[in-house]
Amino acid sequence: MSLSTRVSKIASLVSLMVLSSFTQAQEEQFCLSTAPMSASTEQFRAFESGQVLHLSTNLMWMRCALGQTWDGETCLGEANPYTWKEALDNSVSYEFNGSSNWRLPNIKELSSITERSCTRPSINEELFPNTRPDDFWTSTPSMTDPERAWVVAFFNSSNSIKEKNRAVFVRLVRTPTALEIETE
Repeated sequence: MSLSTRVSKIASLVSLMVLSSFTQAQEEQFCLSTAPMSASTEQFRAFESGQVLHLSTNLMWMRCALGQTWDGETCLGEANPYTWKEALDNSVSYEFNGSSNWRLPNIKELSSITERSCTRPSINEELFPNTRPDDFWTSTPSMTDPERAWVVAFFNSSNSIKEKNRAVFVRLVRTPTALEIETE
């Protein structure tokens, strides 16, 4: 192998290592230490079953996005993207942990669990581990464009409207009964 070929291969390898390191750094959550937490752990009650109760809204959330599996400590696997119609359809019949009253959250509900002092992802990673720093569907349609619906971006906790035929991630919510909360 010639010297120029070796140098070229080494340069390519170094470039890949630098790019990989840069990509990993981009995917790490960044939080402002001086900003108050908008979704601190104290605002939630976590259950071993893979559910989290948001105390101020009394909403029960899945700790994992659809497509992931709760193993008792974290969310395993990759989240599945869905169109808006698929997200709505899946939420209606979805059964998890003995409950079948799961639904797609509206924009106010989903925004309530964003951690606005953090980015990549803008969510409490202790409670919602392995959340993709990406868009998640809400059930709220656009009032001005029937082909679009609202999403919450867990990249930076922003909201926007997206075309309903785009593939976006999903986290489901439900309203628990008082008895469920006591016995969990």
